[in-house]
Amino acid sequence: MLERAKKLSDELVRLRRDVHQHPELGFREFRTARLVAETLQEIGGFEIKTGVGHTGVVGEIGDGDGPTIAIRADMDALPIKEQNDAPYRSQNEGVMHACGHDAHTAMLLGAAHLLRRCYEEERWQGRVRLLFQPSEEMFNEDGISGATAMIEEGALEGVDAVIALHVDSTEKAGRFLFHDGRALAAVDSFEAWLYASGGHGAAPHRGADPLFMLGPVLNAIYAIPSRRINPIYPCVVSLGEVSGGSASNVIPCEVYIQGTLRSYHPEVREQLWEEVERALALSKTLGGDYKLSIQKGYPPMHNDARVNNWMRDVVGDLAGSDHVVEDESAMGAEDFAYMTELAPGAMVSLGAAVDDGVRRAHHTPIFDIDESVLPLGAAVLAETARRYVVDGLSL
Repeated sequence: MLERAKKLSDELVRLRRDVHQHPELGFREFRTARLVAETLQEIGGFEIKTGVGHTGVVGEIGDGDGPTIAIRADMDALPIKEQNDAPYRSQNEGVMHACGHDAHTAMLLGAAHLLRRCYEEERWQGRVRLLFQPSEEMFNEDGISGATAMIEEGALEGVDAVIALHVDSTEKAGRFLFHDGRALAAVDSFEAWLYASGGHGAAPHRGADPLFMLGPVLNAIYAIPSRRINPIYPCVVSLGEVSGGSASNVIPCEVYIQGTLRSYHPEVREQLWEEVERALALSKTLGGDYKLSIQKGYPPMHNDARVNNWMRDVVGDLAGSDHVVEDESAMGAEDFAYMTELAPGAMVSLGAAVDDGVRRAHHTPIFDIDESVLPLGAAVLAETARRYVVDGLSL
């Protein structure tokens, strides 16, 4: 399978660079979805559905009498201005594939090539469903992400297992990182406003100052993980924006803050919401008021150990056991978690660091990957799915 995938290297690079040059934000992946559907049509053998979850594409191959495994790749980009001076840099100003979704799309299309050939040779009793998902990075105005949108339209109906790969631009190219159980955190975001009367900067005693109130509020917020949450449970509280005021001699009437909450356990997740509210309530004791808005985000992502073991075996067989690395859990988040709530599944990270001495981290303007890993990723996805339907890997 890997040798076949290597013969597709030029095509995988072409596809990845095409998608990279034309990045599209969540639920706007019209060109990318068209490229995916046209490529699947050219490969042949797939039942293709477009517009699933607004801009998602589903391709399915196989016989309907056996088990069904799904493979997911996300397609959306980020609102980041690319700084790389590469021939394939983004042509869409202010939008960039800075998280590797271009590579995920290319690898899954590569897996489609490989699976079509395997099905012609083996005619297995089972089905492989390819899920090209929109909007992993963001919710729409109704609080829907790409995974939930596709799920609502039946993309996981009848699926017995689901897998995915995610490139890691900071990990050595070709290494696969595995973690059983809870691998990524639940994520929630919050916005808050502190209100007070404000006033003239020369007479602070005649009004109430929300900037002054902000001090104890921030101290209380940052103390939540270390002083309010049981220390055996991991969590993160981080602020991403604090803004208020417009002139040096004006005490403002309002201060705005927003941040992120990360956790693994349901009870800790709920306590974080309560503790943020408790911290903001300090403004009332100082003569002000507040408003809090919390947006509940993705649940924790759970990797099924059995599914991970299938992929460990595939990586070991295709690339060697030295490419299998046991990783720690992380406080990042992924809407793939919605899929693993419905079917046993796992997401594995594939190291793809560019060997140039520069740390090209995710969600940064200089993000990039070593494209030599694309055939390896495609082969692992295809071989895992093939073994599931051909060998009847047991759950």
